[in-house]
Amino acid sequence: MELLAAPVALFDFALTKVVPFVFVLTIVVFFHELGHFAVARWNRVKVETFAVGFGPELFGFNDRLNTRWKVCAIPLGGYVKFLGDQDATSRTDHDALALMNEDEREGAFEDKALWQRAAVVAAGPIANFILASVIYTGMFMYFGETKLAPVIGSIQENSAASEAGFVLGDRVVTIEGGKIESFQDIARYTLISSGDPLDFVIDRDGRRLEITAVPRMTKRTDRFGNEFQTGLVGIGPGADPANIIRNPLGPVEAFVKSIDSIGLIISRTYHFVRELIGGKQDAGQLRGPLGIGQMTSQVATLGVLQLISLAAALSVSIGLMNLLPVPMLDGGHLLFYGLEAIRGKALNARTQDIAFRIGLTCVLMMMLFATSNDIMRLFGGSG
Repeated sequence: MELLAAPVALFDFALTKVVPFVFVLTIVVFFHELGHFAVARWNRVKVETFAVGFGPELFGFNDRLNTRWKVCAIPLGGYVKFLGDQDATSRTDHDALALMNEDEREGAFEDKALWQRAAVVAAGPIANFILASVIYTGMFMYFGETKLAPVIGSIQENSAASEAGFVLGDRVVTIEGGKIESFQDIARYTLISSGDPLDFVIDRDGRRLEITAVPRMTKRTDRFGNEFQTGLVGIGPGADPANIIRNPLGPVEAFVKSIDSIGLIISRTYHFVRELIGGKQDAGQLRGPLGIGQMTSQVATLGVLQLISLAAALSVSIGLMNLLPVPMLDGGHLLFYGLEAIRGKALNARTQDIAFRIGLTCVLMMMLFATSNDIMRLFGGSG
């Protein structure tokens, strides 16, 4: 029996930890690269390689236009390599292009018009947002929408809400002038507003009252024991079934809700970064591949639908990350194209190479920092 223990443990680890992570990341990466690939093909750019993962090729095939589609051993990303690229980083191989004649250079990415190159680069992040929208739209169409009426059913002691004067049964009408239709709407304001006063309008027994409360940055723990910090006022919904609102959604309504969900992720990401820079958030909350893998395995225990929902959220996050104006990322390339449009000519090869090296260093440092957080989280027992 002891001889079987190690293989069984290894199989269990692969099934519960590795497979969910690879499944989610592969979906997100594939659609990101498919965006680059599709727009490149539409603009007659020769695509030499479409890779999911990095490192040695595990398996692959060549399509009718001689693009090599392959799956690689390290499932931590992917790339599309165009004619004229040096490698997977999409840097232009100026020396190789200089040795090609006009016929050989046909289809080279570098020779396309500025707007075509920008469209190809932007297509990756855009594909991530489209993937998220498709997933969310499908889920909203299938499950509909369940909302909690914005009626206060609990107030924490010594919280911002108790000090501001909220009482049980208050219905929140607006926050900062924005209409509140559900308890989820309240969270949209409070979670990202720690330390900033919020003006509430409430309905109390038919009377409209104005109350100002200041959400406090609070450390919380999710169902898996992961710790995180968020802004809280200290109110909760009521347990009355009458406060639960269920609405079926058609395709158009579901699509609108999907855009709303994507906008919420973008908004929370922006505020997290802003508060991180301002010192309100703990940099230890940043996750690297190990942390994302841990989170994926935890969500996988809840079911396939929750895992697919996580894929949608990660797709938005990866799309946003790639739009950062950092050389090496898609946003860095778009920054160069913007400068090219303003200057009327591209930056010289040496300047671009230096910028790329700086960008690569920044990305690697961030990855190392996030991975160190992951290791501390995994072996230190904190979330």
